[in-house]
Amino acid sequence: MHVPAKRLEIALYPPADADVTIVMLHEGLGSTAMWKDFPGRVAKATGCGVLVYSRYGHGKSERLAEKRSVDYMHHEAKVVLPEILAQNKIQNPILFGHSDGASIALIHAGTWPERVRGLILEAPHVFVEEFGLRSTVAIRKLYESGDLRKKLSRYHDHADEMFRGWNDIWLDPQFHDWNIEEYLRTITCPTLVIQGENDEYGTLAHVEAIQRRVPGTQTLILARCGHSPHRDQPDVALDAIRKFVATL
Repeated sequence: MHVPAKRLEIALYPPADADVTIVMLHEGLGSTAMWKDFPGRVAKATGCGVLVYSRYGHGKSERLAEKRSVDYMHHEAKVVLPEILAQNKIQNPILFGHSDGASIALIHAGTWPERVRGLILEAPHVFVEEFGLRSTVAIRKLYESGDLRKKLSRYHDHADEMFRGWNDIWLDPQFHDWNIEEYLRTITCPTLVIQGENDEYGTLAHVEAIQRRVPGTQTLILARCGHSPHRDQPDVALDAIRKFVATL
């Protein structure tokens, strides 16, 4: 798929018995392949169609050729995602975002509240915390001196550009004022937030900010769970997603 003028990797799971599509938006270091079998499990559990894609610079998508800008998630939410939905003739999707993907989902739903059927948010970010930045510094050291680069290269054709694109902008001083709380006030669709108590990139302050501004937000806070509930506790996360989607 080419959106806009960039070649992107995409995977589609056809619906079983529901005329609804769940669009899955990966984390900052994620890709289509890094979801592993979870998209298929979501499709089977919900009966919905599932669309997964690797953002520009990730997975098998086109190599990132420039520095990320502070508003890269806004661009994804307001330019790229609408084009992907239009090309695939998807209306009123359920957006399922993880980490950066959850932030993108919030920006999109806050911009066009009437276009989104529901939100499933794993470990969302709505502002920058020093707590999370410390982990972002630590993972750079792991990438430079550990085996993280080798692991990510299994899932990304251009791992170095992908990693630097994400890590550099999050640690850029200009990014420290990044905040998307203004988008929360206009969101009207049902929302489920799933967060691990041991999330190394964000505290429960993000969940609380969403609860204060998005009426009727449901939350699932998981003990002994880190930044990726669908990997750390997949069965629990999947059951919550299945029940939430059934209400829509």
